[in-house]
Amino acid sequence: MSGMHVPVTVDATSVRVGDQLLVGGQVFTVRDMTALPRGGRRLDFHDGTSYTMRRATVLYVTRLVAVRGRKPRRAF
Repeated sequence: MSGMHVPVTVDATSVRVGDQLLVGGQVFTVRDMTALPRGGRRLDFHDGTSYTMRRATVLYVTRLVAVRGRKPRRAF
């Protein structure tokens, strides 16, 4: 099984560890998350920076999804 990155719209309830954000031409990959009061989340990235996401914040990220290989068609 292999994977590919697809664009996804996320909010504070649907963001996942491993999601990638592009900010100022730099890619930030979510390493860890912490729940905050009133439905927010603090996203921690691999480079040590963090971002506070409020409940109503919407972001566009890329997410690695599994792609199953198709079996080749048999010639008859």
